[in-house]
Amino acid sequence: MDFSAFTKKVETYLTPEKIYWSIIACLWIEYAFELYLCLRQRKVYHQSKEKVPKELNLDKETFEKSRLYGLDKGNFSMFHDFYSMFVLTGLLSCSGLYKGWIVSGPVLDFFNVWPVGWDKEIGKSVSFSLIALLFNNIVGLPLSLYSTFVLEEKHGFNKQTLGFFCKDTVKGILVSALITVPIVGLIVKIVQLGGQFFFVWLWIFCFIVLMFLMTIYPLLIAPLFDKYTPLQEGPLRTRIEALAGRIKFPLTKLFVVEGSKRSAHSNAYLYGLFNNKRIVLYDTLIKGYVKSTDDKKDKEENGESSKATEKKADPESEEKGCTDEEIEAVLGHELGHWKLNHVVKNIVISQANLLFIFALFAMFYQNSTVYEAFGFPKKTEKPILLGLIIVLQFLLQIYNAAMGFLMHVLSRKFEFEADEFSVQLGYGRDLKGALMKLNKDNLSFPITDPLYSAWHHSHPPLLQRLHAIDDAMKKSK
Repeated sequence: MDFSAFTKKVETYLTPEKIYWSIIACLWIEYAFELYLCLRQRKVYHQSKEKVPKELNLDKETFEKSRLYGLDKGNFSMFHDFYSMFVLTGLLSCSGLYKGWIVSGPVLDFFNVWPVGWDKEIGKSVSFSLIALLFNNIVGLPLSLYSTFVLEEKHGFNKQTLGFFCKDTVKGILVSALITVPIVGLIVKIVQLGGQFFFVWLWIFCFIVLMFLMTIYPLLIAPLFDKYTPLQEGPLRTRIEALAGRIKFPLTKLFVVEGSKRSAHSNAYLYGLFNNKRIVLYDTLIKGYVKSTDDKKDKEENGESSKATEKKADPESEEKGCTDEEIEAVLGHELGHWKLNHVVKNIVISQANLLFIFALFAMFYQNSTVYEAFGFPKKTEKPILLGLIIVLQFLLQIYNAAMGFLMHVLSRKFEFEADEFSVQLGYGRDLKGALMKLNKDNLSFPITDPLYSAWHHSHPPLLQRLHAIDDAMKKSK
């Protein structure tokens, strides 16, 4: 497919300056819109001091804690967005992508690890991606430290020590690097050899990578960061296995992940392809869950002494979590996503969108005007990886934001459907109880600005879910 005619038209009507300032304008318009939404939600926090929704059966003390937690998170989010925009605008104004590409060559030569005779563009692309990975982690480190050790610590959620945090960060960088290197190299090679329909081959490759990562992540990568142990025999395991058998869910493994090592937040999820499905429960989700203390190394993994880890949990922690019946109801919701093919539908939509984006990339990535807008001199190399970043992250800025909103709309629809599925299994009352407990344990503020929630939240507000569950329960009678 020849895009040369389209490229010439673009070069005729658009100049590098027009492209650059259009991108800057779009970035700041989106930032201003996000700021406006945050201020709307911030107003809700300030105006809801005494408005405890009666449906939640929530005491005023917990309601106030959740309000203050939401307010602090909102303030941090506004600073985070401004900081990110400041860094990004600074990079664009000083031609950061071009300079990063120029630096990637000497860095590659300095380490002298790229085999002689191998494609130099692939080597520079790998070098650039690793430099970008390190840069992003360094730039984001102050925000991560503040979020973990100030914000989350203040509200009683952080369970990490500084040593644990540093080890986690280093492991994350190393794992990301190991995954990034072969993927970046193969992407560049596919574009080079794929001919005029390279974007189709690129899409197929990315789909294969997605399926591969979905398979190996829970088996090989996730255990590097958290400890997964089989759920012990008992009433809860019996209930979950009976539920899986009831709806013919091909459950093969049932794990508990020690999420309490890093946070007091709770969750549950499913994973696995085809007939090899697994369920993972966070230990913080299970009321009264006690970790094994057999292994001294595990006790000290969080940078604590064995004696410290053997202390009993504080009374407030012991009150958190859901009963077996409520966990069963939550899994009824999660299994509803599987039964109603929500995951498959999301994958199909995302892959169709990715193919469309790659087709657009094919139209723009050899356009010299686009590269010049990001500081590349005329008649210089047009690196494939940089073209991919420019098109996907900057030229499609508004499109990506719109797609994100539409996917949130679809996700909220799926959440209502999964709730209804759990209700049809007979878990309506327990599901309501679980949602209210999780809302309380996670200090999620139940009152939201409609516009803020519609744009940011992939799940419906709690009060809407509770009302929808009530309606579904009436219908099922």
